Amino acid sequence: MKTLVLTRYDVEQVSTMGLAVAAVERAFAGFGRGEASMPPKVYLPIEDHDGDFRAMPARLGDSAGIKWVNVHAQNRKRFGLPTVMAVYVLNDPANAFPLAVMDGTLLTALRTGAAGAVASKYLAKEAPKTIGFIGCGAQAYTLHGAHQVVFDGFESLAHDHNAATAERFAARAGARVVSLEEAAGADIVCTATPSRTPFLHAQWVQPGAHINAMGADAPGKQELSAETLKRAAVYIDDIHQATASGEINVPFANGDFTVDEIVGTLGEVVAGVQPNPAPETTTIFDSTGLAIQDVSLARAIYEAAKSRSIGREIDLLGVDSPARG
Repeated sequence: MKTLVLTRYDVEQVSTMGLAVAAVERAFAGFGRGEASMPPKVYLPIEDHDGDFRAMPARLGDSAGIKWVNVHAQNRKRFGLPTVMAVYVLNDPANAFPLAVMDGTLLTALRTGAAGAVASKYLAKEAPKTIGFIGCGAQAYTLHGAHQVVFDGFESLAHDHNAATAERFAARAGARVVSLEEAAGADIVCTATPSRTPFLHAQWVQPGAHINAMGADAPGKQELSAETLKRAAVYIDDIHQATASGEINVPFANGDFTVDEIVGTLGEVVAGVQPNPAPETTTIFDSTGLAIQDVSLARAIYEAAKSRSIGREIDLLGVDSPARG
């Protein structure tokens, strides 16, 4: 048996936003029906290098796997390396054989953008006229691309604290650069920043709008004011991750937001276990990033690569090597 090795270039060849959105939607549905297994995300702090590692195992149907991913805030400046890098190992749960080892960096960006679009599909009003992208770094591009899979004809509004970053995103995505307040007033708002100070205020949010809070993925991070959470129907991806490191983690720790104020999980809505919110409801999706999203997309990438004979197959574990006496 051989293990398929997929480089970043290989993953790029077979990955589309349509593939990612479909895989992530399947993952949420399975999670909502209780068909997935996902132990809590494990953090390994690397404080002396201003970073951390995260181990994310999961099993969904005929696939199991683990992502080993870092977040090192100073990587660009110190080493010329990406802030986030990841490797994914995909296994067959029946016999534990490693089916594939692949770049997980693009996988992470794709599944995160897809999660926002799936949330918008189920929690936002139909046919949004405007979508605001606050934080126009790498993640904004996959959020934009994923929303193009789900919706047609919306105007993209871009805002970033770095004007040049917003301009670059606007040029590539066909967006219009606007103020923070205007971006926050869109029909759908996607925040993707590393902020530890809430910047999106309730009075800017339109009634019936939907917010994808994508940036908070570690303790202490927060993009939305507590009042913004209070005025909306809040949906999470996972209770343990959300309270520990999601958008609600700081208000939850401070006693400004309680578990009882959470309406439900996105998986429950996708699976049909919980109804879609009424169109006039202002909604928030607190996205922390789930390991089941990774394993579902990794399987889709693996199957697409196998069907097109992309990647390199190697005898990683030596199971095909002659026996040694």
